[in-house]
Amino acid sequence: MRVFSISILTFILSLCSSAPTHAQELLSKKEAITQMLSNNFGIQLAENQLEIADNNQGILNSGYLPRLTGNAGGNYTKDDQDVTFRDGEQNSIVGAETTRYNASINLNYTLFDGLGRFWNYKRLKEEYDLSSLEARQTIETTMLQLFTVYYEVARLTENEQVLQQTYKNTKQRLKRAEYNFQFGQVNKLEVLNAEVDLVNDSINLMNNRQLLKNAKRDLNVVINSELEQNFEVDTLVSFTSPIQIENFVNTSQSNNVRLLQAEKNITISDYDYKASKAVFLPSIGLTGSYGWNEGNFPVTSFATSSTTTGVSGGISLTWDLFDGGSGITRMKNAKINYDNQQLVKAQIRQQVKRDISNALGNYHTRLEVLELQTQNILTAKNNFERSNEQYKLGQITSVELRQAQINLLNAQTSKNLAKYDAKIAELELLQLTGQLLNVDF
Repeated sequence: MRVFSISILTFILSLCSSAPTHAQELLSKKEAITQMLSNNFGIQLAENQLEIADNNQGILNSGYLPRLTGNAGGNYTKDDQDVTFRDGEQNSIVGAETTRYNASINLNYTLFDGLGRFWNYKRLKEEYDLSSLEARQTIETTMLQLFTVYYEVARLTENEQVLQQTYKNTKQRLKRAEYNFQFGQVNKLEVLNAEVDLVNDSINLMNNRQLLKNAKRDLNVVINSELEQNFEVDTLVSFTSPIQIENFVNTSQSNNVRLLQAEKNITISDYDYKASKAVFLPSIGLTGSYGWNEGNFPVTSFATSSTTTGVSGGISLTWDLFDGGSGITRMKNAKINYDNQQLVKAQIRQQVKRDISNALGNYHTRLEVLELQTQNILTAKNNFERSNEQYKLGQITSVELRQAQINLLNAQTSKNLAKYDAKIAELELLQLTGQLLNVDF
């Protein structure tokens, strides 16, 4: 008996030592979103990919700018020469030296390439928009992950308050049982039951606190903060009005990020198909250069040195009348890919309709569950209060009181779970309708 009492005291001391001794900083929903957008690794990667797409859509990657190159070179030869001139005179030179130097600036510009670069440039613009949608999808997914963890911290925080109250009630019951036992009003079994229940409540409270610490670490990972940073969260939950939800669902086909991505993919494949037709048209190019040449020759040459500078230019037309069939094959495949993207969009549209219907049904069901659980708390609290009064009067046993206490505990924790489940269901619905980033939290 002495050992058992010491064990209970150890539990109580451990609970007291683990309890917070000062108010912690509040991490609001707005601040959590701000930190997530600034620090989350996944969002940073998505932003970098968007920057790459922005670079690709620039004029420097369009093919519309000319190419300007510079060339320079020098050549030296030394050889033995035997030369016979037209008048029959012969001349021999040992180690005749010849040097040549040149430099030039060359301009190449494609005036027309069969509209290939025109459609490719438009495709790069669409690919940037697609990357923007992919970045948005990453942010939406990360935000849903953020609030899933955030509300788990909130749920465990409220559960801790419920468990603390349960522990406090059991502790008072133990004191009352010990007092009544001293005066012979109850037997020792009442005290032992209260001691066992107190230990169980202590364990439940300790386990909840550990789960709360783990959940806070999960949240710190999402916002990329220090793992052991401690904070409190906002447990207030507000729901979007039914009228807004209905409007969001009605406009979901034009706002869902997956459908918007599918539409962009159709446009991109259409531009690819149009660009592939450039193989049937000629290409026209413009060339120009400014050059300098200098040469020094041995006496066996007609001139011992020469220097030339000048400008040259030209225009060329190239037309692949037949390239072996590869261009036709690319065009056919591009057309098939365009048709495939149409099918993909139709498939995604059907899936999104299903997902929204399921999410809307889940949302309404969880709101109804929340309403029932809220009403159930009133019943369980009234039952516990009456049971507690009857226990004080000796009309019921400690076992019956404990059952009423457990019923109240379950009702309170179930209501907490229902509240946050309903909110998460709403956020999932908002994501599917494309409105997750457009609502206030």
